[in-house]
Amino acid sequence: MLILRVLAAGPLHGYGIAQRLKSLSSDVLAVGESSLYPSLQRLLLNSDVEAEWSVSDQNRRARYYTLTRAGRKRLAAEQQQYERMHTAIRKVLVNA
Repeated sequence: MLILRVLAAGPLHGYGIAQRLKSLSSDVLAVGESSLYPSLQRLLLNSDVEAEWSVSDQNRRARYYTLTRAGRKRLAAEQQQYERMHTAIRKVLVNA
C-alpha cells in the first residue's frame, strides 16, 4: 500500500521510492532493496504498476515505476481496509 501511495504522486525509480518513504515517515520507515524490489515485481505482475527504463538525475539508467488505473483501485481498496483495521485496533486499545 505504501509503495502504491508514493507512486500516486508520480513516477519514481526504486531508490526514489525508498527515499520518499523514508522522508515522508520522518526517517522511521527504511525499506531495503531485499523487500522493495520483490514488492515492485509483484506489483508489476499484478498490473498495479508499469515500468520503463529512463535516465535518472545522476545520468544513470534507472527503471521508473508508474501507478496504473488498476493500481489506483487497489490503493483505494487497501486504504479502506487499513482504515477499518486502524479503527478496530484503536477501539481495543481505548476500551481494554
